[in-house]
Amino acid sequence: MVMSMQIRQVPFDHPDAVKLNDQVQAEYHVRYGDGGDATTLAPEDFEPPTGIFLIAYDELGSPVATGGWRARDANGEGNLDGDAELKRMYVVDVARGRGLARRILAALENDARMAGRTRMVLETGTKQPEAIALYTSSGYEPCVKFGYYRFHEDSRCFAKAL
Repeated sequence: MVMSMQIRQVPFDHPDAVKLNDQVQAEYHVRYGDGGDATTLAPEDFEPPTGIFLIAYDELGSPVATGGWRARDANGEGNLDGDAELKRMYVVDVARGRGLARRILAALENDARMAGRTRMVLETGTKQPEAIALYTSSGYEPCVKFGYYRFHEDSRCFAKAL
């Protein structure tokens, strides 16, 4: 069953974005036993036209899912010109299994494509099998590792042409 929701573009430092980001960081801590994702992110990374941050709100107006993309071009961390990096995909526990992540992902891919990005890339980990299943079932394929965790054994990187 797909939950009724409204997807809104918000700044990365919006209070609801901060709340959900804290929740996803806590989940990373439980799964990986460290302090969460140490990748450096800034609010301006997610400002159009070089990025966007979305939150899905349920029928009661509660924030239940989130995700963003930021432009990444060729750099010393393994990105290629035209990359859009997916960040902070997350669905709260009570809203999982209802297609929210897939809808956020599709909206982010469309926005990145419209912004002229040519490839969506993401990094996840082996302790997030449901994320890996979402991405592979959405057409993502393993790619050369990039980013902050590119040398970590548990890191898995995926890409999809836009």
